[in-house]
Amino acid sequence: MPPAQVPPHGDPPPPPGDDPTAAAKTAVRDRILTTRRRRPLPERLEVAADLARVVLESPQVRRAASVAAYVGVGSEPGTGPLLAGLLAAGKRVLLPVLLPDLDLDWAVHTGDAGLAPASRGLLEPSGPRLGVDAVATPDVVLVPGLAVSPTGLRLGRGGGSYDRALARVPVGTFTCVLLHDDEVGLDVPGAPHDRPVTAAATPSGVRRF
Repeated sequence: MPPAQVPPHGDPPPPPGDDPTAAAKTAVRDRILTTRRRRPLPERLEVAADLARVVLESPQVRRAASVAAYVGVGSEPGTGPLLAGLLAAGKRVLLPVLLPDLDLDWAVHTGDAGLAPASRGLLEPSGPRLGVDAVATPDVVLVPGLAVSPTGLRLGRGGGSYDRALARVPVGTFTCVLLHDDEVGLDVPGAPHDRPVTAAATPSGVRRF
């Protein structure tokens, strides 16, 4: 998406000002988003298929009865095949609903027919909302991101939606960010509110932190 467009999973980062961490995050975001936008459609389709295979074959997801996930949009790694595979495997899948304050409510995913267009180009479940604390119930939580550090520090879009959601997830839950291969192990600037993940999944495999 063009740099001026509001990103899908949260507000754009504030102007960095004199905050060196914010400035560093903005620089990393800009670089990754530029690379993502340049990926051709055939590569994006291949990434989505490979990512689905990797995640569905992971022991944590195979054992899970319920999974919190999301609908990838724009230049994000596609999640269509993954969501279809989770439903085909009989998993209870929760998807986020972005609230006006950028927090995340949740609803059960019933398939593509149950998705409705929402603000900022998102696709969201149209069923009953379960509340912001529903993210604490799944066995696995899959989240979007732009990069992850060697220690599991995730770089998001800057709105803080998933930092708030991850703060509600019980310790020990498998939390995994879905990325391209070249977005793992980067130097991610951190802030006190940033919530790490326990793993990253890419088309080539799952890396635990």
